[in-house]
Order: sequence, then structure tokens, then C-alpha cells
Amino acid sequence: MFIINKTVEDGKAVLAPEGRLDTMTAPEMERAVNEILPEITLLTLDLEKLEYISSAGLRVLLYAHKAMNSKGGMKVRGVNETVSEIFEVTGFSDILDIE
Repeated sequence: MFIINKTVEDGKAVLAPEGRLDTMTAPEMERAVNEILPEITLLTLDLEKLEYISSAGLRVLLYAHKAMNSKGGMKVRGVNETVSEIFEVTGFSDILDIE
């Protein structure tokens, strides 16, 4: 099961996906990002409960990163070993602001 916990307050948002961010769930994640984009200047992705991310999921993260670059920024936190390894192999660890 894929769930996105969302908190938006004072121009800041936290999206915390749970489960697998893959071809099937990436559109849902993209919708969640698009819903909050107009009202935020800082986006934090809490990936603590993300089990796996595919290339489709990485595309959504890149999309969010590019969208937030002109608005204030995006941070990524709570990256587990599995997702961290994927970020390393794909070069996303050099692109994203990971806490």
C-alpha cells in the first residue's frame, strides 16, 4: 500500500510517502506535489518510511526539485539505506539537498 502523509503550514510543506514509489504510485506523488506547489516556498520530503524508489519515482523527485528551485527550495530527510543506495548510483545524492 502507498500512502502520502501531507502537512502544509505557513508556506512550508512536508510530504512523507510510505511504501513503494514506483511506476504505479508516481502519478499519485506527482499529484500531491502539484496540489501544494502554489502555496509553498519550502518543500521537505520525509522518506523515512519509503521502502523503494524506481526511475518513475526519481522523475517525480527531480520534477519537484526543479519546481522548488525557483520558489525557495526542497530538502530530503529520513533517507534509509536502500533509497540512499539508489540515490548514490543514480547521482541524485549530488542533486538533492539531503539532511
